[in-house]
Amino acid sequence: MTLPKKKLIEVALPLEAINKASAREKSIRHGHPSTLHLWWARRPLAAARAVIFAQMVDDPSAHPDLFPTEKAQEKERQRLFRIIEDLVLWENTTNETVLQQARDEIWQSWRYTCAENADHPRAKELFDRYRLPAFHDPFAGGGSLPLEAQRLGLEAYASDLNPVAVLINKAMIEIPPRFAGRPPVHPEVAEDGKSGKTLGKLFDREWKGAEGLAEDVRYYGKWMRDEAERRIGHLYPKIEVTADMVEDPENPRPDLAKYVGGKPLTVIAWLWARTVKSPNPAFADVDVPLVSTFILSAKAGKEAYIEPILMEDSYQFIVKVGKPTDPEFSKNGTKLARGANFKCLMSGVPMAREYLKHEGKAGRIGARMMAMVVDGGRERIYMSPTPEMEQILEQVIATWRPEGSFVEDARAFTPCIYGIKEWRHLFTSRQLVALTVFSDLVHEARLKVKSDAISAGLLGNAKSITEDNGIAIAYADAVAVFLALAQSRLSDMCNALCGWEISKTQVRHLFTRQAIPMLWDFAENNVFGGAAGDYLVSLSNMTKALEKMPAFGKGIVCQDDAQSQSISKDTLVSTDPPYYDNVPYADLSDFFYLWLRRCLKTFLPELFATLAVPKAEELTAFAYRHGGKIGAESFFLGGMTQAMRRLSEQAHPAFPVTIYYAFKQAESNGDKGTTNTGWDTFLGAVIEAGFAITGTWPMRTELGNRMRGIDSNALASSIVLVCRQRPADAPTATRRNFITALKTELPAALAHLQRGNIAPVDLAQAAIGPGMAVYTRYSQVLDAEGKPLPVRAALALINQTLDEALAEQEGDFDADTRWALTWFEQMAFNEGEYGVAEQLATSKNTSVSGLADAGILRSKAGKVRLLKPAEFPVDWEPTTDKRLTVWEMVHQLIRALESGGDVAAAALVAKLGSESETARELCYRLYTLCERKKRANEAMSYNGLVQSWPEIARLARETGSTAPQGTGDLFAQP
Repeated sequence: MTLPKKKLIEVALPLEAINKASAREKSIRHGHPSTLHLWWARRPLAAARAVIFAQMVDDPSAHPDLFPTEKAQEKERQRLFRIIEDLVLWENTTNETVLQQARDEIWQSWRYTCAENADHPRAKELFDRYRLPAFHDPFAGGGSLPLEAQRLGLEAYASDLNPVAVLINKAMIEIPPRFAGRPPVHPEVAEDGKSGKTLGKLFDREWKGAEGLAEDVRYYGKWMRDEAERRIGHLYPKIEVTADMVEDPENPRPDLAKYVGGKPLTVIAWLWARTVKSPNPAFADVDVPLVSTFILSAKAGKEAYIEPILMEDSYQFIVKVGKPTDPEFSKNGTKLARGANFKCLMSGVPMAREYLKHEGKAGRIGARMMAMVVDGGRERIYMSPTPEMEQILEQVIATWRPEGSFVEDARAFTPCIYGIKEWRHLFTSRQLVALTVFSDLVHEARLKVKSDAISAGLLGNAKSITEDNGIAIAYADAVAVFLALAQSRLSDMCNALCGWEISKTQVRHLFTRQAIPMLWDFAENNVFGGAAGDYLVSLSNMTKALEKMPAFGKGIVCQDDAQSQSISKDTLVSTDPPYYDNVPYADLSDFFYLWLRRCLKTFLPELFATLAVPKAEELTAFAYRHGGKIGAESFFLGGMTQAMRRLSEQAHPAFPVTIYYAFKQAESNGDKGTTNTGWDTFLGAVIEAGFAITGTWPMRTELGNRMRGIDSNALASSIVLVCRQRPADAPTATRRNFITALKTELPAALAHLQRGNIAPVDLAQAAIGPGMAVYTRYSQVLDAEGKPLPVRAALALINQTLDEALAEQEGDFDADTRWALTWFEQMAFNEGEYGVAEQLATSKNTSVSGLADAGILRSKAGKVRLLKPAEFPVDWEPTTDKRLTVWEMVHQLIRALESGGDVAAAALVAKLGSESETARELCYRLYTLCERKKRANEAMSYNGLVQSWPEIARLARETGSTAPQGTGDLFAQP
């Protein structure tokens, strides 16, 4: 077999374009596949699309006959980059011209590969030039990767142990292609509003992709909503505004006058506060509220708040409009401090967390209505609770409740701390009734779809009644899957852990993060209210996404364990495994699984055979599941190694395997340096499985530069590992051999990355790639005692070598800049002693007076301080500066960029010419120093200058002056 050609992802990526598109995608909702159903830590479509494309397309260096010089290779690489830059844009998600261009490139590389491997023993199976390899993701999760593989023209296979993930993937890649291009089956006809004449059936038109399926989901979902309202609408009564409300002497509401005598108004949401018994014996029988804020609306001109009225042994809530008379009290409610710390409304006695825990475990947490949010047409109306509204819940009896308890893990499931442990406790009785009715209606809607499909006869050219019935049943099942997902989506908004957003004035869904947190005051939405939380809102968002699904090719989804699956055989593999102990997927999924099982178990019995989501084999490292931290780490390492070994042994030999892994900055930062057990353990599993790592690419999906990670233990980015199977005859090396190879190869790789203008914030993570490529080319690296060098030690040596390589670049800088670097590391922009500064200057062959003449510091009254960028002179002229320093260049460029944007910085770069490249290199060193010292603001400036460099360089070239070197958008790894 010919050695596999290097793929683009093993050499270079237009990383900034991918990251920018991935970050922007987070703000997109309408039509995005994520709106089908919630999943945690879903990969951005832009990143998935770019990675799979670059994983399949040859790097130009793999074809020296076509691109014999580095210049020719670089030109071709830039052409491929432009394809990726178009491909990752959200607007091009369904742009067939852009997608086809990408597919053509994939096919071209594939045909080269087939031709070169024509004599392979399995050429007919592995290298069929008329058929692309299939794609497989064994940890399919939210489905981004198989969906984008399908969009790029591959036959997509997805598997996951979690049945909720399996269902989501079926809805994305399996069902839409199966019923693509078919008209809807529902019987509704359009009518002329004036004459009432029938104009024709809705399906008398061309239905592309999944449009017909989406139309049926919309129709039968609307029927479900209407039928549910007919059955339980009385539980969501409207409210009539009366003159007494307007003229209430204790709380006059002239703002309600225009609604008197009008139609009853729809209540959008009821706002509740949880209660506990007062700790003050004088009010021992009073259930006092736990309220985080009494503010209802903070919109300018639309302010509203709740005012508690205290009586002798009770209280009531009154809603008032305008700004509160006591802003601090209204803002903070009865909350005293962060966490579960409140005060008794009646007496002011503090109620600490321990008291609330005691009350909760004793079953004495209740709830009391605080306010109602009403739809006033074009405005929100806030009204005081009425006895009638409060009594409704007392009359509601839920006939079905979800069974079981959630895990008692206070990190992700804080309600358990307060005795709230069962799933049914997360819902009011009215919410349980509503969700149960919608679940029952999924079954009824499925029967209607089946009947209408047979009547319509539009699902295919069946050769018999039996076949026709089979197609109709399959289609009815498909529609029911989407209706069940809509009901499951509704549960995210229809539970007693949803908050009220005072800025957006709407109900906030439960899963704003990857946990189920305790909420003391909550909003109960109206499922028929026409606002956020209405079933039709969930349904509408879903159908918009369904209409945009690729709906072509073939998609196969199954429930399977990544440790034993065989689907990956001879496939292209890209996958996003669980992140050690970051997200408890299975435990969180139970929230949805309990409702989905009720909706779908009768016709998807295999997928919903268990009472809860399978957890024993889930590859996560939770101490509560595996008898402690050591057991959890051992389980994760063993299981992930086995899963990775399956991929290493089965994946198609012509392609690298790409693996996403979320990278947490640090788990500890002690004397032995920064460590991360999850990252180290995962890398160890990959290497132990027989993979060699040929690249690591940081994928940032946060808006802006995200410097927060410098000051906090943030999950800053995902690392995409690029892996090949390590040769069976890989040699053994000593620790000294490894260090020697690192020192030889890493500086060149670092320079390559810098020339490619990689952002400083990504440099350390990207440099892991060439470093681990050295480590994993050996079967083992042995220390002085002959023991295998662990991954953590290898990473430490890689980081150390990277620091040394960056420090060695200081030799390219002038003496003044070298002094400034050392001083900055110690003092930043703060003052220091003149004597210390002069001593350091002497060692660097310069002087404080000379540094002052150079214009980079201020010396006064025995103190010395480096100038901040904003303090540098605006009228600086580099061409006449008699003591030009790299330090001054960098900070003048930052001043210009931050005050005048790219154009102002470009004007300076044009004057500096090729000298500006040295300034860009200094930014990497300065960013590294800032990161180590946790100086986020300064780090942002240095990172921002490098990220802006391509545009600054382009503008500088347009001036006609000499352009700086190394300004391309190449992020390269040798």
